[in-house]
Amino acid sequence: MLKLLVTPPAGAPTAVDARTGMSVMELIRDAGFESLPAFCGGCCSCATCHVYVDPAFADRLPPIGEDEDALLDGADNRRPGSRLSCQIPFTADLDGLAVEIAPDLG
Repeated sequence: MLKLLVTPPAGAPTAVDARTGMSVMELIRDAGFESLPAFCGGCCSCATCHVYVDPAFADRLPPIGEDEDALLDGADNRRPGSRLSCQIPFTADLDGLAVEIAPDLG
């Protein structure tokens, strides 16, 4: 089984069973992490699925899109490795991907 490692704000890392064909946001949401509200449901319009991606996986991710980049520019908590989890399709190449859910500063 493929795995995704999720760390909520001020929490401990948790391994989540993952499967291809879903976004990282869907996997986190379906695992019950309330700290990732994902209000727009994956439409890349709200940035409430903001995560920090482990730098070891950066070269395996699709390039950041213009809309995603613009939404992250408006986030007070953007840092290197920031991505919207709805824009990361989970693939077998991402097995073991570690993400930290960005804190909600609003």
